Amino acid sequence: MSRVIETLHLDNVIANHSRDMRGRVAAVTGTTSGTGYVCARELAKRGATVLLLNRRSSRSESSLKSLQSEVPSGTFVAVTCDLQDFASVREAAAEINANYNRLDVLCNNAGVMALRDQATIDGYDVQMQTNCISHFLLTKELFPLLMESDDARIVNHSSMARIGGPLEAEYFGRNGGNLGGDGTEEENERITGPRWARYHQTKLANCAFTYGLKERFDGKGIKNVKALLAHPGLSMTSLQLTTAEDGGMDAESPFMNNAQSAEDGATGIIRCCMDPEAKSGDFYGPPQWRGFPDLIEPEDYLGNAQNIATNWDGCEAAVGAFEI
Repeated sequence: MSRVIETLHLDNVIANHSRDMRGRVAAVTGTTSGTGYVCARELAKRGATVLLLNRRSSRSESSLKSLQSEVPSGTFVAVTCDLQDFASVREAAAEINANYNRLDVLCNNAGVMALRDQATIDGYDVQMQTNCISHFLLTKELFPLLMESDDARIVNHSSMARIGGPLEAEYFGRNGGNLGGDGTEEENERITGPRWARYHQTKLANCAFTYGLKERFDGKGIKNVKALLAHPGLSMTSLQLTTAEDGGMDAESPFMNNAQSAEDGATGIIRCCMDPEAKSGDFYGPPQWRGFPDLIEPEDYLGNAQNIATNWDGCEAAVGAFEI
């Protein structure tokens, strides 16, 4: 993971696919490293007030100092938000609602990958709650603020792991620790088995949430809030290190030779957050593992009725109704 990878696309995206963000407020989850850190940095460079939603830790404190050092003119506000604890998510949303009268960007970036079959304190699978259900809850709680913007963006982060079978309701239930186990060493080396099945469910759920939002916005004639989707390809971030430490993959495997830099991995969500041409339902990312974050055509099943319903119903059962 020490290999240096040249960044090829970030400057192009900032120069040609971003806009002045002065006077705008953006909330980004998971900014201690990787794509979230890069996105927060670039939003601040363009003038946004950036709310950094992370668990309280030495990493979050260190990353805040680093962002302030890289962007001395930037405005960064740390908001404690543990996506593995619904109470913490609600507290974070309450803090934002109390301190701001408008939110222009909510970037649901944070994620974990291929962790052990374990439950959060709320009883849900750690991957599903972190990657999906808590972001659904955060979006629900902040939606009134987003409606106050003239051009709000809800940005969800998927991955190549979205490709596969349909969403299944059991992954959204209070079944943490009982969803297939941890897989064999051989399965994990081949990036298969139950850890990766759970991860696939979360990344497909991010897509279904996006298109479920768009469907509801279109039905209600809401034009000032956009639902957008991105994927990072394969980017060199701490996501692989965390997974490797948990036994889910080999971070030094030849597979990682396909990776692009964290900066280029962040360009999809950056376009979603700042591209003036972005339209609700747009999906930005490289054609596969690496490359420029083009507007890509989503696979048909990402937003089919079954997947949208499974995601929406499962999330509402966990955190309450999300009325739009």
